[in-house]
Amino acid sequence: MRLFVVLLGVFLLSACSMKEAPVMKTYTLVVPTVTPLASSPYKNKVLKVSYPLILKEKLNDKMHYSYSLSDRGVYLNSRWSNDLGKLLQGSMIHVLTQSRLFKVVLPFASNVEEGLRLESSIFDFSHHVRGEASYAIVSIQYTLMNAQTGKLIKTKRFSYKEHTTTTDARGYVEATNKIMSRLSRDLLVWLR
Repeated sequence: MRLFVVLLGVFLLSACSMKEAPVMKTYTLVVPTVTPLASSPYKNKVLKVSYPLILKEKLNDKMHYSYSLSDRGVYLNSRWSNDLGKLLQGSMIHVLTQSRLFKVVLPFASNVEEGLRLESSIFDFSHHVRGEASYAIVSIQYTLMNAQTGKLIKTKRFSYKEHTTTTDARGYVEATNKIMSRLSRDLLVWLR
């Protein structure tokens, strides 16, 4: 009985000293609004946007940061609202649909036969903190190809570096959304 009372007392004292875990913050990519474009050589083509490939980490909802070339980590209390690959694929489908450069823009999983395919490879999508300097980095290569022949039409790597107002996940997301707006405009110009 004494052992039970002692264990109960220890448990109650330890429960009083426990702190609540910080709340998980969830962020998303803001899809920029684009103006429909007047002309396009692909106006009558069906485009499928492939799920992005990543060359470093596995695509998931984790937000990556680094303090040096060899020191990488993920935010413990902040994450993307969905798998980053799905967020990027969805953003590009939305932007390309708004642009009206193509007859229709679909995800790769669609059963509709496509004429063109847009593939992407992510080289970097993370928050870099180097001493007092803090910035978001996005580096993605897009490849446009003929889906029937498999022939390359064109390819280009887009790389951006945007300073953050804070060194936390919130500052990283704000800077990343600025980059996504620039990337969307640049991608449309490149595809025209």
